[in-house]
This record gives sequence, structure tokens and C-alpha cells, in this order.
Amino acid sequence: MVTGALRQGMPSLAPVFRDEFSLSVGQVGFVFASLALGMTVALIPWGALADRTGERPVLGGGLALTAAGLVLAAVSESFALLLFGLFLTGVFGASATGASGRAIMGWFSRKERGLVLGIRQTAIPIGGAIAALALAALALATSLEAALLALAAFTLFAALTGAIWMRDPPPSEPPPGFKPPPPTRDARLWRLGLGSGLLVMAQAAVIGFVVLFLHDDRGMSVASAALVLAGIQVASAVARILVGLRSDRDERRIVLMRQSALAGASLLALSAVLADAPLALLLPLLILAGAAMSSWNGLAFTAAAEIAGRRRAGTAMSLQNTLVSTLGVIATPLFGGLVEITSFQLAYLVISVAPVIGWWVLRPLEGEEDDRADAREERLAASYAVRS
Repeated sequence: MVTGALRQGMPSLAPVFRDEFSLSVGQVGFVFASLALGMTVALIPWGALADRTGERPVLGGGLALTAAGLVLAAVSESFALLLFGLFLTGVFGASATGASGRAIMGWFSRKERGLVLGIRQTAIPIGGAIAALALAALALATSLEAALLALAAFTLFAALTGAIWMRDPPPSEPPPGFKPPPPTRDARLWRLGLGSGLLVMAQAAVIGFVVLFLHDDRGMSVASAALVLAGIQVASAVARILVGLRSDRDERRIVLMRQSALAGASLLALSAVLADAPLALLLPLLILAGAAMSSWNGLAFTAAAEIAGRRRAGTAMSLQNTLVSTLGVIATPLFGGLVEITSFQLAYLVISVAPVIGWWVLRPLEGEEDDRADAREERLAASYAVRS
């Protein structure tokens, strides 16, 4: 939930950041990009550390340091110090990504992981929804500093919870014949990360700027626009669970990722075309577009872990998420700059092309996933033959 609060809840403060530090729309993009950049550079080291030491110390220690980064951002009096504080917040907050996903790989079987990782990923939009409402309300009632300090307190509570209750899964041996290359040298993981990153570019544009768009272009109050962001998060949580269930039933992850990409791109493009339509029509479209563009996240984590195997799952999921975060870092200032020179309507229309490219990039992994499924069935058949 902390990751969701940081990445998808904090954008509700976009108008407050802008007014507090006298920022342009493009500079607001750099506020969220600094957080994403911190996560990007730290994901692989945290994932590798989780593979070596286990999930518990990484999660507890990393989140405690995340709270310290938020405190620094809260007391910042200059734009540069704010960016540095949020960068550190991202660096330490990245600890939660590989550690929690790796634990799920150890505790649950293949036919359960899509659902469980989907449920795990719902913590991101749920955390984002709660934070979108709470942070905006707190900042408007008191101050931006109070809102960030409250988020720091919540993060510290999450760190203590993880340190006390998280348990490392029991050790296990990889199946015979399963010898994937190291994650950083596995072309499949790089392709998965690139395709996922193209999907997240559109997701970042919706999540990061929908409050600002509705406030500036459609005249909604910050609180009302934050409700729309919360609605996107709730719909995203439901979508991730449903997509995870479907992927477990079919034992396929990539095909559903590609379907989500096309659905999200279509809905976002339609929302852009109807940007000036009545809110009764526009708002449901934005919520559906945001949910579709967020529904695939659990599938991408599951696919990365299954490609690499449990022993290197932390590194694999962190590598995949590093590529995702890299394009997310690029997307926010790029989208903000595009809005400044054109309009929100055209910017959303342009960014809707990214998931279509992602759909194309991911295509070879569909066949590769089928090949891995066939190899797995052959290993099971050979195992049964030996036993009998």
C-alpha cells in the first residue's frame, strides 16, 4: 500500500505542489519523476539483496528509510530539496517491490500466483485511492507539510508491520531441466520490461495528471477531482483481481497483458476525443481507461518471476520493474511538457499510442510462454513415468 500511496496517491497533491512552489505543469511532472527515478535506480539492487538475505529485512529496513525520505521532502523549503527528498523516498521505497513479490513466489503455486499477485497488486491502487482522498483533504485543511508527514508516519507503521509479521517461505529446488540465464542476461525479461514500460507510460499520464486535467480544464475542485482518481484506483483493484483469476485459469499471462494494452489504449484515446464532453460521459470513460491501463501489473510481475524461477525472482521482478519505472520517469515530464505546448486533449491522444506499441513488443512472448508450458508438461509427464 505504501508504493500505491507514493506513486498513485501523491498525484492528488499536484495542484498543491504547483501552488506551494509556484511550478509549471512541466515542473509538476518532475516532482513525480524524481520519485520514480529514485525507485528506478534502486530496484535491481534491492531485488538482488532480497534474493541473498530474504524478504523480511529488506522490507522492514527499506520502508523505515522511506519514511525518513518523506520527512525530508515534507520540510523542504526549496524545489531542489523537495526533488532530492522525493528521490531518496523512491530509492528506499523500491525495497518493497522485489521483496513482497518474491515472498509470494515462494508461498504459492503456479495456479495461484496470478490471483495472489493480483491481490498483492491491488494494494497499490487501494493505497493510491486512500492516499488520494486523505492527502488532498489533509493538505487543503492544513498544509502540504502535514500531508507528507502523515504519509511518512503511515510508511513507518508499514515498516514495523513487515519486520514483525513477514515470514520467509521454505526453501525449494528448481524443477529438473529448468536452467534460465541470469535475469540481466535474459532477453525475454528485457522484452517484458520494455513492453510493460510502454503500457505504464499511458498509465502514468492518467494517474499522474487526471486531477490536474479535471481541475484546470474542466473546472472541478481538487477534492472532487481526487474522488475521480480514487475511483480509478478502486476500479483498478477489481480489474487486477479479475485478470489474475483469469490468468490462473488459463495459465497464461502475456495474452491478457496484450488484451489489456489494446483495451486501455482504445479507452484512453476515446477519452481524449471526448475531453470536452459532459462530465457524466467523460468521467466513467476516464475511470475505465485508468482501470484497463492498470490491470496488467500483477501479470507482468508473475510472468517475470516465472521466466526467471523462484531463486532469482527478486532480481527478475526488479529488473522488469526497473524498465517499467524508467519509461514512467520519462512519461511524466514528457506528458507535462506536451500539455504545455499543446493541450491535455492532444497529449492524452498521443500517449495512447504507447500501449499499442507495447502490445506489438510483447507479441513474441506469447509463443515463448506456450513453449514453456509445453516443456513444463513434459517434465511432469516424465516425473510421473519415473514414479510409476
